[in-house]
Amino acid sequence: MPQQVTDLVPATTANLGPGFDCLGMALDIWNRIEVSAGGTASVQVEGEGEGILSTGTDNLVYRAARRYFQESGTEMPPLSITCRNQIPLARGLGSSSAAIVGGLLAASATAGETQPDMDMLWRLAVEIEGHPDNVTAALFGGCQIVVQDGETLVHAPIPVSDSIQAVLFIPETPMPTDQARGLLPSQVNREDAVYNLGRVGLLVNALATGRLEDLRVATQDRLHQPARQKLLPVMRLLIRSALDGGALGAFLSGAGSTVLALTSGSTMTVAYEMVDIANKANVHGDIKITRPSALGAHVFSVA
Repeated sequence: MPQQVTDLVPATTANLGPGFDCLGMALDIWNRIEVSAGGTASVQVEGEGEGILSTGTDNLVYRAARRYFQESGTEMPPLSITCRNQIPLARGLGSSSAAIVGGLLAASATAGETQPDMDMLWRLAVEIEGHPDNVTAALFGGCQIVVQDGETLVHAPIPVSDSIQAVLFIPETPMPTDQARGLLPSQVNREDAVYNLGRVGLLVNALATGRLEDLRVATQDRLHQPARQKLLPVMRLLIRSALDGGALGAFLSGAGSTVLALTSGSTMTVAYEMVDIANKANVHGDIKITRPSALGAHVFSVA
């Protein structure tokens, strides 16, 4: 059994506008998880979440690792875990999915698995998280569409042009996922369902074929963003400013509060326009420029 394992897990954006709970994309922002077997069970958090996240065995990374050992039937040693986090918490960038996937993958490597059972890790990650979009993109990388048919999960990668970048406006104010989900209606009308269904198809085709000009329409949504507008009143202004600045498309990232704009060639202008409208609305936040990541979670080192 290895004594120390380090893995890297990407941030993710989910929904991409209309693809509620079925579309996710990995981003080039990473959490680093270092796990040592033996000694005393402990968790240390550095960077994002430091002083906020639990440093006990109820930490989500530790709980995910424990779940792996339970499922595999392997005896779990005490784990000393250090989380070096770059993914902001409660901002719609998949911080919980990164913790789950990182804990599962590190546990697999700690148990001596040189080739992780990706289907098992995926199934456990979805079970823990409760919805499949972020964890699928975090585990497999790239842009993923995923559906659940009873107990069966199916996912497929969607090609993304290397020219695409992502501009993230990350508000200071968090938007907890459970709170954002609690705003959603239990039923939707047929018109809104058709509106989103058409745009999901258009979005997948736009990315897969390089028809990036279609993303402006394809990233529109009526199922979840209007309800979440109540928690982030500046959302529509940020989306509009990004599009006016030349973004290909823009949307609320996951449950929020981050607003993400996809760009190709007008990145700095889009970033400026988003910051400008946020300042005028007296909304404070940070801008981060990154890009989709074809690489998903992976073991960085084993010793």
